[in-house]
Amino acid sequence: MKVLLLNGSPHKNGCTYTALSVVAEQLEKNGIESEIVHIAAKPVRGCSGCGTCKKDDKKHCVFLDGGVNEVIDKLESTDGLIVGSPVYYASPNGTVLSFLDRMFCAGSSYLASKPAAAVVSARRAGTTASLDAINKYFTINRMPVVSSNYWNMVHGNTPEEVMKDEEGIQIMRVLADQMSWMLKCIEAGRQAGITAPEGEEKIKTNFIR
Repeated sequence: MKVLLLNGSPHKNGCTYTALSVVAEQLEKNGIESEIVHIAAKPVRGCSGCGTCKKDDKKHCVFLDGGVNEVIDKLESTDGLIVGSPVYYASPNGTVLSFLDRMFCAGSSYLASKPAAAVVSARRAGTTASLDAINKYFTINRMPVVSSNYWNMVHGNTPEEVMKDEEGIQIMRVLADQMSWMLKCIEAGRQAGITAPEGEEKIKTNFIR
């Protein structure tokens, strides 16, 4: 079993990475493989709503920048997903939002029923609003949202300060334990013949009459 962790900070080894590294280390202790991918090294253009990805058997985005398609390819063999982001103006990093817009639009079929979690890093505030924004990507795609013993956040202005946030670091460890438990439960169910719901064809109501 494998969990893909997306580091949405422009700072490859900054505060967000520090939090995700704690999660990854705890996942490994639970026998779960993990991979951290830095998705904010360069600007990522937003989704244009062209719909081309819906006609692509490979489930790829028509735009080739930002490594979105490379991550979508990884999702096919991924069992769980964790998205990490710094807080900018009480919201996730804009690059993260553009990346997730395109990733979920093109690669959603690889994500349904896979456990997911958001992790945010802030100096002070804006964390819960940022968590809410990221979690909505999961809930629109039938992904079980994994929780911890508090909201999945760390505080600090540097990686060293993040590591001093004892509550935040514990939250990351507990999150990893919860993700590991859920993945193992899903695998046990699969071996017992219990499969994920197939879902229904989406009904889209137009409220304009």
